[in-house]
This record gives sequence, C-alpha cells and structure tokens, in this order.
Amino acid sequence: MSKQGNRGAGKSTAGRENKRSGQGAKGKKPPFKKDNRRTTTNKAGKKQSANPADGIRLNKYIANSGICSRREADTYIATGLVTVNGKIINEMGYKVKLEDDVRFDGRRINPEPNTYVLLNKPKGVATTTSESKGLTVMDLISNATSARVKPVGRLGRNATGLLLFTNDDALVKKLHSKGMDRLFHIELDKNLKAADLQKIKEGLKIDGKEIMVEEVSYVDNSPKKEVGLRLKHMGNSVIRDIFSHLGYDVIKVDCVTIAHLTKKDLPRGRWKLLTQAETELFRML
Repeated sequence: MSKQGNRGAGKSTAGRENKRSGQGAKGKKPPFKKDNRRTTTNKAGKKQSANPADGIRLNKYIANSGICSRREADTYIATGLVTVNGKIINEMGYKVKLEDDVRFDGRRINPEPNTYVLLNKPKGVATTTSESKGLTVMDLISNATSARVKPVGRLGRNATGLLLFTNDDALVKKLHSKGMDRLFHIELDKNLKAADLQKIKEGLKIDGKEIMVEEVSYVDNSPKKEVGLRLKHMGNSVIRDIFSHLGYDVIKVDCVTIAHLTKKDLPRGRWKLLTQAETELFRML
C-alpha cells in the first residue's frame, strides 16, 4: 500500500478551494450584505426584524424543501399528511424551527439544499458540534456554508485527514448502515509483527465484538511500524482498540481517503465544497 499525502500543494491551490467563501483572503473586508430579513410591526406601530429563531411557517418550510408550492402545502397540511416531531399538524400558520423533525407523508424533509463539505482536518481539533470543546471542526468550516451540516463519522482530536460533512440525512443513514470506506495511514510505536498483521486481516474479537477490516498492509518503502488500514467501521476509537488489543501504541492516524475522495489539492486545515459529480458517486455506494 503506497503512501498518500498532500505534499507540494501550493498556495494557489489552497486559495482556490476556499475563494468562494472569502477564506484565505488577506486585508480584504467581505462585501456589504444587505439585510433581507422580513420585518413585522409591533403593537406600538414600530417595525422590528423577524427572528429566525422564532421559527418559519410550516407551509414555507415544506415549499423550501421543493415538494410543492405554499398553497399546495396548505392543502396537504389540512388533510393530515404533515407531522412535526411525531404529531399531525392541521393548523394553518403553524411555525417550526430548523431543528424540528418535519415529515411529509412519512418522509422527513429538509428546507435546505443538500450540501457536502470535505475538510482536511489538522491535529488538535475536536470532531464535535459542541461549543464547549475548544477549537472544533465546525469552527474550521464555518465559512463553507450556512446549511446545518454535521460531521459524518469521527476523527480523534490528534488524528488528521479527511472528514466529510453534510445535511443529507438519507446519505448519513445509508453510510451508518453500510459503513463508509476509509483508508488510514497509521504509525505505531514499534514495528508490527507479521503474525499480528495476519490476525488483523482475519478479524479480531475485542470486548465481545467482531472487528473486521477491508484491508491492511505495511506502507511501501517505510518502516514496518507504518501501516495502511482500510475499514468501513464508523467508530471513533476502533483503530486504537485494534492495535492496543495487540500490544501497540498508536502514534499517528491520518485519514487518506473517504470512498472516492482524496486529499489531492486540499492542504491541511482547508475545506472544499463537493461537486455534483463527487456527490453522485456516494449514491452509488
């Protein structure tokens, strides 16, 4: 298994991926954006901005998802085809929040377009959406999109490499069900014995659970403490569990590929929005 990395990526490449969001630009202020929020009038007759946190009308939520027009949505709501957080809603003008579970004819809908972001995660950044964990991967992609994307799978704080984000619930469910093919470049504290390499190939039973990998081998032209490991398991600690079980300490973990996605032209700490062609390949998994 050959080493895969991102050496030699130039500054122009890094800037190209993040130019759409203004990331990486020095000395330039973002263009002025007009505030297009709708305003309402309070009892005193003064205009006030509508707060998105207060929710949006259910018919607009449905229309934004692309299913139908607002007028048609009102008809569907009246006939009981729409539920919010498990309850049928017939009330016209009912407001929902983005985090609510809204379903049309039993299928969950999303008012945002499906968005996919790929990050080359640096060391020392937590893979979490919590704001209490210091610097997180969500901070690194904050300028990528306004969609409510979340990381798919996890990388430990000190691990590096590719991490996928999306708001596509159907894809996330599919990946968690079938697994997500990822290739890792791993460095151990000592050379991996051939007998232990074979044990990993055949599968291990750790704490009563069977751990299977897709592929494992020494990295070409490197010491035998460097290993390539391909697996579909989505857990955060499975790699360390495998090698700890066999008496090794993991020094470095780098996710080199996710399915068909690679780190090519994506320097450490940078992100890019996936193209339609790249996202379509996920649907074929």
